[in-house]
Amino acid sequence: METKNFDRKELIKIAIENQKNSYAPYSSYNVSAALLTSSGKIYTGVNVENASYPAGVCAERTAICKAVSDGEREICAIAIVGGKNYTVKDFCAPCGICRQTMREFCDPKKMRVIFAKSQDEYKEL
Repeated sequence: METKNFDRKELIKIAIENQKNSYAPYSSYNVSAALLTSSGKIYTGVNVENASYPAGVCAERTAICKAVSDGEREICAIAIVGGKNYTVKDFCAPCGICRQTMREFCDPKKMRVIFAKSQDEYKEL
């Protein structure tokens, strides 16, 4: 799939709709990600917290693990949304571990990372 030609607003919409599945009872900061693979499939992920803080997992890595477990090996784009109590008010960037995991499965010159507040308000890198 050509990285330039994908529906950014649809990817953001999917991430926003999926945020309701986040499990964040400790921080109340709910994050969701929707990623697009080179085959054209979209995978979602949410953050899943745990009382043992390091045992939690980020939304981006959840989506990546789902894609990889289905045999996908190339990420073209990822849309990320997050906010307190399921409300998206600010841009939500991936942590260092997620950035490294993304790098494992993408061409950094082509992959698009989208931080979104809404379908109409987003930043793309």
